[in-house]
Amino acid sequence: MADVTAMLEELGDTAPLTAESAAARFAAQGWTPGGKVRAGVETSWDKNAVGGWIQTLGGGVVRVSFFVWFRDVDASGYFDDLDAVYEEGEQALADFLPEIEESPLAGRLVEAEQTEADRDEFVKLKKWIFGGRILTAGVIQHDTDLPVMVMVTLETPGTT
Repeated sequence: MADVTAMLEELGDTAPLTAESAAARFAAQGWTPGGKVRAGVETSWDKNAVGGWIQTLGGGVVRVSFFVWFRDVDASGYFDDLDAVYEEGEQALADFLPEIEESPLAGRLVEAEQTEADRDEFVKLKKWIFGGRILTAGVIQHDTDLPVMVMVTLETPGTT
């Protein structure tokens, strides 16, 4: 997971954070492009079994996300025991948090309050302000037939 914290360090010092500047940092850090180009910018990246991607949202918001743990649905298209999978994800998150909290980033992190929207989106999460940006690490499942993942996102503030 050192690749993720190294990228977070790089992105934390990138001003302004744009899709183009994030893509340049991924390339400079040796991440492999995934072939998902949007508006002329590579948005999907891989390195050492970790995926990263760049999203440009409305209101000038740029979000860079990483998945650091991934559990796909079973053969039926769902999970037999979703609570058990969530527990696995929560343990993977607990195992990953020291990677952030004990990294060189630690001195620049200010714990942030979780919003109702955060709690609706994530099964479990931790959130900080990092260099004026929002850094979130959490367990997420976007829909019942989609994987459960531990995600780390860095997002510029803005209005979405």
